[in-house]
Amino acid sequence: MKKIYLTILFLAAAMTGTAQEKKPQKREKYEFMRNLPVYADKLIADMTFPMAWGKSEITDFQEWREAARQKVFDCMLTPPPPSGDYAVEVVAEEQRDGYRAKKIVIRLSEYYTVPALLLIPDGKGPFPAVNCLHDHGAHLYIGKEKMIRPIVSTDTTGKVSEEDLEVLKDADEWVGGLYEGQYVGDFLAKNGFVVFSSDAPMWGERGQREGARRDRYDMIAGNMMMYGIDLSAYMTYDDIAATEYLASLPEVDAERIGCMGFSMGAYRSWMLAALSDRIRAGVAICWMVTTDEQMSFKYSRTENGGFANCFPGMRRWLDYPHIASIACPNAMLFINGDQDKLFPVPGVVKAFNEMHRVWKSQNAENKLETEIWQVPHSCYRKAQERTLMFLKKHLQR
Repeated sequence: MKKIYLTILFLAAAMTGTAQEKKPQKREKYEFMRNLPVYADKLIADMTFPMAWGKSEITDFQEWREAARQKVFDCMLTPPPPSGDYAVEVVAEEQRDGYRAKKIVIRLSEYYTVPALLLIPDGKGPFPAVNCLHDHGAHLYIGKEKMIRPIVSTDTTGKVSEEDLEVLKDADEWVGGLYEGQYVGDFLAKNGFVVFSSDAPMWGERGQREGARRDRYDMIAGNMMMYGIDLSAYMTYDDIAATEYLASLPEVDAERIGCMGFSMGAYRSWMLAALSDRIRAGVAICWMVTTDEQMSFKYSRTENGGFANCFPGMRRWLDYPHIASIACPNAMLFINGDQDKLFPVPGVVKAFNEMHRVWKSQNAENKLETEIWQVPHSCYRKAQERTLMFLKKHLQR
């Protein structure tokens, strides 16, 4: 009888817990609203960005670049230990129209290997190269395959990989929407560029054993901080290491390397351009804004930011356009859409103006191009063609 009574109590408690989850209890007093602290405006007002060019006490631009870059690295916490040897393994390859595609696994750190796709044009190199950086999209099942069409491999008996077929189907659907049916990496390879794209941590073949779930990303990112490391920073450290690998290839002209990306890939692109001296030209499509617009209550948005682009303490020193300006005087193209609900146009305009101020101060304003198009959050074919034109201008002889 006692056992039955305890079982009833347990079930009742479980049902009560479920009911509470469906209908959250509210208190009259609170401190957070719409995923932000109620004092968000005060936090924004206290952000003076003392390391920004023109605010910093450093007046020599090259000296400022080095100091600002080091400040970013400081906020990125402990880097992954380098591998010392890329130890590249070719998993699969196939000939495509005018270029060869390879799926490789590369050791970018002592801790882990990273799956990647590599496209090499036919003919005699060395060629200019582009590190293509994939988006977020709250879709973690694929990463590199958003930029380069995946290879469908077979085993020794000729049997097609079921996972590869599933990945191809998923990638075709993703690219069919946000990229208007064209793989940007393959498009660039057809036009004479070596193209590289790898999975960011938590995407594609670097995901979670239990499956790709967006709601687990923030939890894992928080847990990574318990080790004294930052998941977003690891993404950037990997992009830097991957670019060094790209520069080491005999098919690549190490003096003509660029990067490009859409959405989170755009963030990765200007971040990489700011932190790596290998990058001569960068393209960022649909990711640039100022913190005062991004993190305010002005706009009805359910998500303002997140761990995918968060370094601890960074906003106390530099805002997004300040970091991107470390890439000056190299060539950069920024495109944002006036229908993009993720990045309010006033914040985009402020960021663009700040970057133009920096490039102009170094007599390099002709190297910075910023454009606002009448498009939503997307990387349609027109944007890819604009990317190709820009990269040809600055990387092809």
